[in-house]
Amino acid sequence: MFDYKRLHPITVLTNFFGELKDLFIPFIFLFFIGSRGGGSAFWLKVKGFILLFLLLAIIVSGVIKWLRFTYRLEDGELRIEYGLLVKKKRYIPFDRIQSLDFTEGVIQRPFGLVKVKIETASGEEAELTAIKKADAFMIQETIKTVKRQLKQKAMQETEPADLEATKETFLLRVSNKDLLLMASTSGGIGVVISAAVAFILQFEDYIPYEKIFNELEGFVRNGVLFIITAIFAAVLLAWFISILITMLKYNQFTIKVLDQDLIITRGLLEKHQTTIPLHRIQAIKMVENPFRQLLGYATVYIHSAGGSALDKEEGKITLLPIFKKANIPDVLGDILPEYLFDLSLQRAPKRAKRRFMMKNMIFSAVITIIFSIFIWPYGLLGAFLFLYSFLIGIARYKAAGWNIQNQQLILQYRQYLKYTIYFQKNRIQSLEERASWFQKRAHLATISATAKSGFLTAEGVVPHLCEKDINTIYQWYRPHKTVSSEHIEHECMSSMDNPPT
Repeated sequence: MFDYKRLHPITVLTNFFGELKDLFIPFIFLFFIGSRGGGSAFWLKVKGFILLFLLLAIIVSGVIKWLRFTYRLEDGELRIEYGLLVKKKRYIPFDRIQSLDFTEGVIQRPFGLVKVKIETASGEEAELTAIKKADAFMIQETIKTVKRQLKQKAMQETEPADLEATKETFLLRVSNKDLLLMASTSGGIGVVISAAVAFILQFEDYIPYEKIFNELEGFVRNGVLFIITAIFAAVLLAWFISILITMLKYNQFTIKVLDQDLIITRGLLEKHQTTIPLHRIQAIKMVENPFRQLLGYATVYIHSAGGSALDKEEGKITLLPIFKKANIPDVLGDILPEYLFDLSLQRAPKRAKRRFMMKNMIFSAVITIIFSIFIWPYGLLGAFLFLYSFLIGIARYKAAGWNIQNQQLILQYRQYLKYTIYFQKNRIQSLEERASWFQKRAHLATISATAKSGFLTAEGVVPHLCEKDINTIYQWYRPHKTVSSEHIEHECMSSMDNPPT
């Protein structure tokens, strides 16, 4: 549909920084490891020459990659040619493209550019590092138009009205007030502290810790209050940094629906636009940490069959970074009408209560006894771990639940966080029941369901449910079965609540 185009020349710079980031550790190894005692002028010159050669090689390869990378739309395909030494060609049919994700990084934004990530039905990815916004939106609209025409042709629909552009529906924008609450309760402080410690440890051979400690030894003995204040200040600084990072990442978080796609936009310095085809959503996960739960807030994630838009480590996309739990059914009901969010759950039987607490409490008791023997009397502080095990056991018992309604399964459970996962029957890849010897004696079992999520799976696991309840879920999951949890008689909730232990 147009001649071959190149990416914007700024791609050379992005390629340079990308390569430089990958070579950061080798640079550290080359110029610092083994140089503690200094080095001869000759070796310093050799290292300087190697550094200069590597930098020039990165720049030259970046320029060549940019010159050899071209793309165009032709005959219903996105055609890309690229390669450093060997030129490669890649043709991606429009009907296999599932989504286009736009990112405005700190390098692209000043030039009015975006990075476009293309995701195919098989999870493969292609990337246009820096192109004009107008070109990006033109590619998006061209692909949508061609796909719509192919769909109409397949359905033998010829009415002109069907070719009209689809309307964009704006759903919501997360307020800065809610984002601040999210950032304050995100737990990102641990990530910041871990990153700081890891960075400092990179230079442990060059920081004279022993000399510093010796000089401060006398001061530390008489400056306990100062040390406590310094630690508190460091933790507070890490907390503020984590808040800043979260606010920058999720600033201007908006959700829109265009045709059959869900479009999520977020970011202040680096703006991301993620497109998720609604038909590829595999499961919905609602997560509540204890702090947000007390305030009535939760976070909602989408597990999608796609690959490019996903968090590579967790296989999920943030749909609602933070939102009032009471309002979630209304919002998600507009986005995903096939899901039912405002349903009561069937709970674990009373006899399962002690089984949620027993394992961790026994472990805590053993740890407390061992530490009390060897570190008396400080080992008695392990009693707090025992108390935590008791409280978290009760919380896990109260959280455990399930529900089946029409074609939907809900599983709810708690680890430290509370999870509620919503599955559609046709998206569940496997349903598994398992029971230990102790569970069998109490007529209990554990149920787990999994659905595809990118390269990983979305899994919900609820332990210590009644065997009859799990059998009901299995009957519902079997082909041509429709069961509703509203019509289940829970015999196990009454007469069987006092089985032999």
